[in-house]
Amino acid sequence: MGQAATALAAWGIEAELDVIGDGLINRTWLARTARGAVGFLQELNTRIFRAEVHEDIEAVTDRLAAAGLPTPRLVRTVHDRLWFTDPDGAVWRLLTPVGDRTVHRLVDPADARSAGGLVARFHAATRDLDWTFRSVRPGAHHTPTHMERMRVAVEAHPDHRLAAAVAPLADGIAAAWGRWEGPSELPVRIVHGDLKISNVRFLGAEAHALVDLDTLAHGTLDVELGDMLRSWCNRASEDEPEPAFDLALFAGAIAGYAGWAQDVTAAEWTAIVPGAERIALELAARFAADALAESYFGWNPRFGTRGEHNLLRARGQLAL
Repeated sequence: MGQAATALAAWGIEAELDVIGDGLINRTWLARTARGAVGFLQELNTRIFRAEVHEDIEAVTDRLAAAGLPTPRLVRTVHDRLWFTDPDGAVWRLLTPVGDRTVHRLVDPADARSAGGLVARFHAATRDLDWTFRSVRPGAHHTPTHMERMRVAVEAHPDHRLAAAVAPLADGIAAAWGRWEGPSELPVRIVHGDLKISNVRFLGAEAHALVDLDTLAHGTLDVELGDMLRSWCNRASEDEPEPAFDLALFAGAIAGYAGWAQDVTAAEWTAIVPGAERIALELAARFAADALAESYFGWNPRFGTRGEHNLLRARGQLAL
């Protein structure tokens, strides 16, 4: 807390700081005074993101604001900087608050419809933004690479305690990927990059703004919407062995998106469902690899070890 309070001084603000969330990616505090919330102070995870990601966020949120879309904005420091680097090298930012409600699991098709519409408005607002991203994560959704990493992990860990369980699972994931049929050439556009439903802030009953903008990038709609629908429509969590794809949530999300979509090609519409399957298989491969490597994904001790937790996740994504 002391380091966060010291960082907040870069904005010339004195406020109470309350820890928000579990801090798995960026550590976050709500800064508040007697008059209410000032903003969200975050320490950027520089093992994943470069400080220059804030230039990307500023460019895109400038465009969103100009289009009339609510969006969190970076608050400039007293020295007119988008972020603050402290003497220890930690990178900090302050973001304006948006919305009043976070949904962690969709159950209401009306919420799915509203959120789908917001995503379409985001894509429409940024469709002609000419921007070269400063912070790039190459290969984030290059599925063949993740399949190869899974194969290498199986070969590298023949004596792992879970090898006998992971090897046939990996074969099943690879076989399903070999049967996958989807487009290889789609228009590239600006995408959010991580549209889990908790990254949609609601205001009352309506989806209000997209948050967690570190993953902004150029990408394709099959990956963007496929990942969105894989996440939104699974009635179970990634930690449960028996997933179920909720068609009512799917219909709501697609109807909402279609109501606001602009310049979406026929090929992009056709690619959405295969995209959801692709991302489920990709994530299954990543979980299977880490069931053996036990080095990347966070895990819950109630599953025993990181390996067991990731094995459960891999089975769930393949079943989905």
